[in-house]
Amino acid sequence: MYQSCPLSYRLRYIDRLEAKEKWYFSFGKTIHLCAEHFFRVKVPPPSTLEELLQFYEQEWLAEGFESAEEEMKYKAYGREILSKFWEIHYPEFRPPLAVERLFYIDVDGIKLRGFIDRVDKLESGGLSIVDYKTNRDLFTIDHLEQDLQLTLYQMATEQLWQLPVEKLTLYHMRSNTPCSCGPRDSQRLEQARHLILEVAENIARGKFPATEHQYCPCDFPEHCPYYRHQYLVAAGDTVGQPELPGIAIADSVEQYVSLQQQIKELRPQLEEAKQAIIGFCEAEGLNRVQGKDNSVTYKLVEMTGFSEDEVRELLAPAGLWEQVLSLDQSKLKELLGDEATAQDIRKRLESLRKVVSTSARLWVKKLEDEP
Repeated sequence: MYQSCPLSYRLRYIDRLEAKEKWYFSFGKTIHLCAEHFFRVKVPPPSTLEELLQFYEQEWLAEGFESAEEEMKYKAYGREILSKFWEIHYPEFRPPLAVERLFYIDVDGIKLRGFIDRVDKLESGGLSIVDYKTNRDLFTIDHLEQDLQLTLYQMATEQLWQLPVEKLTLYHMRSNTPCSCGPRDSQRLEQARHLILEVAENIARGKFPATEHQYCPCDFPEHCPYYRHQYLVAAGDTVGQPELPGIAIADSVEQYVSLQQQIKELRPQLEEAKQAIIGFCEAEGLNRVQGKDNSVTYKLVEMTGFSEDEVRELLAPAGLWEQVLSLDQSKLKELLGDEATAQDIRKRLESLRKVVSTSARLWVKKLEDEP
């Protein structure tokens, strides 16, 4: 949640605002509980289909459904899902190593807590992680490879059991399809470790900017700078922003949009006039032309820069390459002006400067009134 929107994370987990009940959370949690119940047995066999469906009825969560009809529709759908789930897993049932396993792991002093739906012991001796999902669509390979939850589960599992994880699975409950991939390599695990530390540091520093994304608005739009304007009440019965002194913001918004549209419509004409002036100046060898009331000065402006390979070759032997941070132009400029930098290096560095682009520029000046 912090990655999606830090402000939403703060409102939910620091300010402790209550999120609205949603049917898909209720539905997903009920299905999860049933899958956990089926596999939570010490000695086979697991529950019969009748026992599993009876447990489903007892544990059904009804919060968040918009109508009784919607609830009954999904309740029947859930029975179909679980019946197929039982049909697949009952015949060759093997007790898992762990079900709904709570874990705490330490990542450089940051405590990470979570639950893993299921961990299986493979015949090879390695471990398999299974996470149940009630998403609408099947998972793509890219989704599996990028799923952060599976990465963190692998980190936790390997710390808990000191055994290698050999398989990662998102189990798509709606179609009873296991979507699997191999384990994360050491580089991916290290990236996840850095991400944990980065997010933890940002939370500790109180960095909670609002980030707009495809799932906006969340349950707390009245606290979001992108949506709060809809909840501000002006004088009278109309909903909108209160007027600032001398500013009717609603009128300013419409004026801004109107002017932007006018600029957009006029831009082709402006570009056409600009190119006509540039073409005339270049053809006649002029740098300035004038009309009745204004003059326009024309120049070709050169942008200079440096080749990264050439600069690295010069600075690296002198131990100065790190100071420009992979050819940071501002740092390079500081180095050129630094008296502490050896004079011969500064001269050689300046000699590496080259023109990287040119652009035509026009400057407008009002003609003075004739006396």
